[in-house]
Amino acid sequence: MKKKPPVINRRPSGKALIPQVVGALVVAACIPCSFATAYPEFQAWSQKNSGRFVNCAMCHAHPDGPDGVKPGQIGSLSPSELMALNQARSAYDPGKKVHSPILNEFGNSIVEQLGRREVIALRPTPEALAAKLDPASDVDGDGLGDAREFREGTDPLSAQSGNPAALFRINFVRQRFHILMIFLATACGLFGLNHLLRGLHRVSLRQRRPSPE
Repeated sequence: MKKKPPVINRRPSGKALIPQVVGALVVAACIPCSFATAYPEFQAWSQKNSGRFVNCAMCHAHPDGPDGVKPGQIGSLSPSELMALNQARSAYDPGKKVHSPILNEFGNSIVEQLGRREVIALRPTPEALAAKLDPASDVDGDGLGDAREFREGTDPLSAQSGNPAALFRINFVRQRFHILMIFLATACGLFGLNHLLRGLHRVSLRQRRPSPE
């Protein structure tokens, strides 16, 4: 009778786990604390100034901010995303392209325009951020500048979010040619319909007249 082969315990030993633990600690050490923590001063000022509810999604990839394990938060980042985060950490001066995985397009734009050093310096006076941003910067392309959307607490990533009257004026000017064409087409259609109805009315009157004996 053959003996059964011994059962091999394939669970890694404590020594085998040491490199993994060390690697995890190194990655954790590389995560910039100042980037992992949101800057609530800007959000709080925008909400107070506008009277609208403003969450972390104005600048961050996740509406609950960067801390956590959900998509767009620190705990969910892959090694390549952690590398991108560390590269964004080095953007202390303006002009450097930033692709932080915990920031959205507007948040990355702020860091690109001002640099992290300036953003951190503005935390005690968050109202000054709008004046520092490029007036021509408009991430969502709705015609309302990013600085204005920050002041008014609207979504800088949504072309449907903004002051209704201002959006109406901007879209009216942008679409004025099409609006003019629609107006002219409607006017021509009504003109032609009016003449058609008049012609039909005349024909019906002629048919009603008694024929001469």
